[in-house]
Amino acid sequence: MPAMIQRTLVLLSLLLALAACTHAPPRNPLAQWVPSPNFEPRRPVLIVLHATEQESAAASLDTLRTGNSGGPVSAHYLVGDDGATYQLVADELRAWHAGPGRWGTITDVNSASIGIELDNDGSEPFTDAQVAALLRLLEDLCERLDIPRTQVIAHADMAPTRKRDPGFRFPWKRLADAGFGLWPQAPLAEPPPGFDPWLALRLLGYPLQQDDSPGYAATVRAFRRHFRGDEGDALDAEDARILYALTRSASP
Repeated sequence: MPAMIQRTLVLLSLLLALAACTHAPPRNPLAQWVPSPNFEPRRPVLIVLHATEQESAAASLDTLRTGNSGGPVSAHYLVGDDGATYQLVADELRAWHAGPGRWGTITDVNSASIGIELDNDGSEPFTDAQVAALLRLLEDLCERLDIPRTQVIAHADMAPTRKRDPGFRFPWKRLADAGFGLWPQAPLAEPPPGFDPWLALRLLGYPLQQDDSPGYAATVRAFRRHFRGDEGDALDAEDARILYALTRSASP
């Protein structure tokens, strides 16, 4: 066998061995490896929508892939305003997109969610191409990862005292018409006597505690951005009707 062919075969063997080592599961040297087939990747159960609040998708891709003044951040996907969709983190891995906050009983949102960033500076409308691409992505994720279609929320919903995105301009009704997220069904009925809108907010998942009065106004703003398209910070009779409809539709 010619020497060149022998060297090539040796090199290929080394590359294959390195590749096998690269993809081998991590093993603790303190324990004997006795593998079980009974496992699966961690499954996300929630999708959190963000707005980048930057000037371009290129700038946001840089932010999501590097260290920043506040530390490194990431998301699983970025959807440009032209509809281009980028994946930055594998679905089964934990991206750093949510930060402190909670939704219902989920207190570590990063570990239980898929994060989707939308290229938007925070003051402009979301484009038709971008929303159409987002709907295709949501369809894929909910179908492939078995995420409940109602479990699509805003970043502000799970962190109302810190965040406002994707903002009051985001078209939640369009998502609901396509089957994603919660939305009240018309006509709205009057809630019964004794209906507690604060309890309804907690039942939906908003992070309110009995002693959290400083965060009440922020939570109301998050709710109204999502369901009223404004920045109001006080609940009114229409909010009560919406909350009554939402909690009834969310009940088993």
